[in-house]
Amino acid sequence: MKEGNAISADVLAELDDLRVWFPAAGSAPVRAVDGVSLRVRRGETLGLVGESGSGKSTTGLALLRLVDPTSGRVRVAGEDVTGWSRRRLRAVRRRVAMVFQDPQASLDPRHTVAASVAEPLVVHRLVDGADARRRRVAELLDLVGLRPELGERHPHELSGGQRQRVGIARALAGEPDLVVLDEPIASLDLSVQAQIMNLLRRLQRELGLTYLFISHDLAAVEHMSDRVAVMYLGRIVETGDPAQIYREPAHPYTAALLSAVPVADPAVERERRRIILTGDIPSPVDPPSGCRFRTRCPRARADCAETDPALDVVAGDHRAACLYAGEAVREMRATPSA
Repeated sequence: MKEGNAISADVLAELDDLRVWFPAAGSAPVRAVDGVSLRVRRGETLGLVGESGSGKSTTGLALLRLVDPTSGRVRVAGEDVTGWSRRRLRAVRRRVAMVFQDPQASLDPRHTVAASVAEPLVVHRLVDGADARRRRVAELLDLVGLRPELGERHPHELSGGQRQRVGIARALAGEPDLVVLDEPIASLDLSVQAQIMNLLRRLQRELGLTYLFISHDLAAVEHMSDRVAVMYLGRIVETGDPAQIYREPAHPYTAALLSAVPVADPAVERERRRIILTGDIPSPVDPPSGCRFRTRCPRARADCAETDPALDVVAGDHRAACLYAGEAVREMRATPSA
């Protein structure tokens, strides 16, 4: 996908034909990310959704240059950072921070909460002196809804929701422009998930943050996102605003994902038709020819094995990588058990 040739000032980060392939002993490389192009606009939340193994998290790690691209380009604030050294990347990692799925694993159990939150302040030399550092840590904890005295505790002494708030406070310590949220609510109870999403939205409003929100939870992505990108087997297969994608999906994979999301109204749920996919996600070591979804698509045709579909315009900003975008979805909904 190319959204024009020039990068406009409102584009904070861009991935251009990004590939991240991991070597595998005795076989071809694992194509975790295989030709992804995305633009994250300043001030928005871009939701990146797909099944486990689709390449979502690797895409986020590549944006932070925590994994090295095999090919393609990574730009942050208009600068191509693809080939930058680790030392030079330090400035980028202040501007782009990450909140991980499992706060228990991402926080050093030997460090207090205050020490974990203070680490970016020390690395990026943002405050001078221990007193200023303590004050800033207290401000950050208060910002995410934690009492400053919790700074003396260790991660195992906190609840899951509190630990995730600590992870958010640490991400904000460097005063970033963009925060990559990698499944930030997946390990939390439902009630806590809502609290964390509300916190993230408040912080975005107050601090002018930009988010890349990575999740397999379609309901959370709809709630959080201004735009949505759907990922399958290392590729982006559909993009658009939530209203476009959730009401009128154009790619069969997106339609199948949405049909599996429960509806709160029991009457609607009983009448709703589900689209059942057969088979497993193919191996990223040896993806199918042509359309990568064709081996699971109930409406795949002969030419789907021959042509690798581009991410083309459906309507407005709505794009889909399907030779029969929209048409295949309508056929699947008419005969979902096929």
